[in-house]
Amino acid sequence: MLLAINANNTNTSFCVFDGDEVRGTWRTRTEARRTADEFAAWLSQLMALSGLKLGDVDAVIIAIVVPEMMFNLKTLCRRYFRCEPMVIGEPGVELGVKVLIDKPEEAGADRLVNTVEAHATYGGPLIVVDYGTATNFDIVDAEGNFVGGIIATGINLSLKALYEAAAKLPHIAVRKPPRVIGKGTVSAMESGIFWGYIGLVEGLIQRIEKEFGAKMKVIATGGLAPLFEGAIHFDAVDVDLTVRGLLRIYRRNRKP
Repeated sequence: MLLAINANNTNTSFCVFDGDEVRGTWRTRTEARRTADEFAAWLSQLMALSGLKLGDVDAVIIAIVVPEMMFNLKTLCRRYFRCEPMVIGEPGVELGVKVLIDKPEEAGADRLVNTVEAHATYGGPLIVVDYGTATNFDIVDAEGNFVGGIIATGINLSLKALYEAAAKLPHIAVRKPPRVIGKGTVSAMESGIFWGYIGLVEGLIQRIEKEFGAKMKVIATGGLAPLFEGAIHFDAVDVDLTVRGLLRIYRRNRKP
C-alpha cells in the first residue's frame, strides 16, 4: 500500500491508498519538532481503527513545504515502513509538467502536485484556488504547465490578525452570514471576512483571465473550499486533489 503525506504549514495529512481505493485519511497539526516515533505512535492507532497496520505500507510519497519536518518524516519511512520515500522536488522525481516561472525551485511542492492532478482531471487552461494557510491561485496553461500564480493571506490568518490587532473585536469562526450588511460587531466581522474573501477571489479570477487572455476553468481545493461552494462559481470543488496528485506522480515514477 502507498502512504501519501502532504505536509503543509498548518496541517499535515496522511492518506493510505490500496490501489485506487483510499483506505484511510488522517490529519494532524503541523509541528516541525514532532519525532518519527511520535508520528508512528499516532498513525498506528488511527490506522488500526481502519483495520490497517504500519506493516501494510510498503511505499511512501511526500509533498512538503516545511523543510524542518523532512528529517523526521524520512526517518519515519525508513524505520517503520522500511522504504525510502519519494519526495516531490528531489532529483529524479518527474512531474511531467514544466515550471515556467522565473525561479522554478521556488514553486511549492503542493502547488506543483495540484497542477499535475488538476490538468489531468479537468484539462486546461485552469486556475486552482487552494484555501490553506495562504490562499494560493495556481495558473495552469492548456498544456498543463505551471505558469505562475498569486499568494494571498489565508482566511484564518486574516481572522487572527483582526482579533489580535483590534482590542474590542472578538474571536469569531468563519461562516456564511445571511446578510451582507452586518447589524452588530460579530455579524459585521463575519460579513467582512466571508464576503470580503469572495470579492478577493472573484476579482483575482477576473484579472487572471484578462491577463491570460482566455476563459479558464476554476477548481477549488483545500479544507475551507466547501465553505465557499455556491457563493463563488467554481467548475469543481475537489478537496482530495492533492492526495490524488501524489498517487498519480508516484505511479509515474515508481520503478518495477
